[in-house]
Amino acid sequence: MATFRGTIRKNDLEGGFWELRADDGENYQIRGGDDGLRVDGKRVEIRGDIDEDAMTIGMTGPVLDVSSWSAL
Repeated sequence: MATFRGTIRKNDLEGGFWELRADDGENYQIRGGDDGLRVDGKRVEIRGDIDEDAMTIGMTGPVLDVSSWSAL
């Protein structure tokens, strides 16, 4: 499990999805978490794993399975 820090963004592509724009410049499509996490512009720290096998319509970056998160 790894830790990621960044900003949550709503992406409106193909009906919309949520992503983490990480401080290291990577984008991750987030999967999991709760409604408190899915707030556009929210700064967060997420603990989770990258699903290397996931394929999504978003195609903005790898899928990050959220185990836990906290606001920064």
